[in-house]
Amino acid sequence: MHGSGEVASAGSMWLAALLFVITYGVVMSEKVNRAIVSLLAAGLMIVLGILNQEAAIRGIDFNTIGLLIGMMVIVAVTRQSGIFQFLAIWAAKKVNAQPWGILVMISLVTAVTSAFLDNVTTVLLVVPVTLLITEELKVKPYPYLFAMIFASNIGGTATLIGDPPNIMIGSATGLTFNDFAYNLSPVIVIIMAATLIPIYFIWGRYLKAAPEDRQRVMQFNEYEAITDPMLLRHCLIVIGLVIAGFIFARFLGLEAATVAMTGAALLLLLANWRHGPEEQSKHVLEAFNEVEWITIFFFVGLFIVVHGVDSTGLLRLLADKMLALTGGNLTATSMVILWSSAILSAIIDNIPFVATMIPLIKAMAPTFGGPEGLMPLWWSLSLGACLGGNGTLIGASANLVVAGFAERAGQPIRFVQYTLMAFPIMLLSIVISMIYLQMRYL
Repeated sequence: MHGSGEVASAGSMWLAALLFVITYGVVMSEKVNRAIVSLLAAGLMIVLGILNQEAAIRGIDFNTIGLLIGMMVIVAVTRQSGIFQFLAIWAAKKVNAQPWGILVMISLVTAVTSAFLDNVTTVLLVVPVTLLITEELKVKPYPYLFAMIFASNIGGTATLIGDPPNIMIGSATGLTFNDFAYNLSPVIVIIMAATLIPIYFIWGRYLKAAPEDRQRVMQFNEYEAITDPMLLRHCLIVIGLVIAGFIFARFLGLEAATVAMTGAALLLLLANWRHGPEEQSKHVLEAFNEVEWITIFFFVGLFIVVHGVDSTGLLRLLADKMLALTGGNLTATSMVILWSSAILSAIIDNIPFVATMIPLIKAMAPTFGGPEGLMPLWWSLSLGACLGGNGTLIGASANLVVAGFAERAGQPIRFVQYTLMAFPIMLLSIVISMIYLQMRYL
């Protein structure tokens, strides 16, 4: 492996960049399944000598993968208790089954939950419910899924545990759960409200449901949805423990993946200990089949591909150029970090990007009068990287999970169609962030 940018030859740098661009192009074309594309590209990174296998495996962020799989298993088991149908019906009835009211409710539930669970978990919980309600109301699920992607990434930006970039920034700088909530929550509330406005004008005002369809939703009894009260109790206990684990992970010295995987194993144990060995195998297999394996393997490949590009020193070179442009001005540097992380996070996964930016920003401490002076830059990086993920379908993990569900439900979300709508709305959230950073810190 090329340890640093200095060692990597210009040849391997261009080769890695070319491979990355081709991978991205093929994923965008949607001609080949995205998991196949990313795994093939990852293999080529190793075969062509840009990385060796050991380095490639180091590039895979197990924390993200483990967190995803663990939470997907927990959700798969919990789904059998009927709690999601309960939540769906409860939320729909609160707004008299009005299609636009339901979209707002589901967006708010998603945003708030994303701040405390990771975004991916949240969309895993809420998407199946949403599809159920839109089916009953005979309205198109697309606007709901679109709003949910935005809500999950916006809500996730508000806290330390809400989004992987925040987890990385927090662990690198020692910023706490409270620091993130205090500094980022105010602007997140404004951005969430502002995002619903274009969604209303594009789709919301045209969402109509027949009175009899709304009546049918209103007649649902949410309590009848609970099929297995004992399983539900087990699920709520485990989910409670897992959330507490995320909140206190720092004190416990645990990573999010450990919390999620242990929670999944505990829930499988509680749900299955009453059954015989054959029945247990059947249930565990059912839970594992619910995991979105296409998304998981797409991530595995993508991490290796981006790590390959990163290992050639290309990302570092780009970041150095960016800092040279600002000439050591705090406001200019902050804005460049905000905008570049937003645009780049829409195009590449924000996790490797944030990993590259952290040491670069730390190196600027002397320029800005020590670590304290860097605070506006950390908030710029967090807002840009987390909110930028809304810009395209592969900008954040939650987007891919929603897309996976939509595909299964026969309502596929197309890459280009999504980007044309999402990118301008994402830029609106970055403009609001820019004004907020200027007023509060600069």
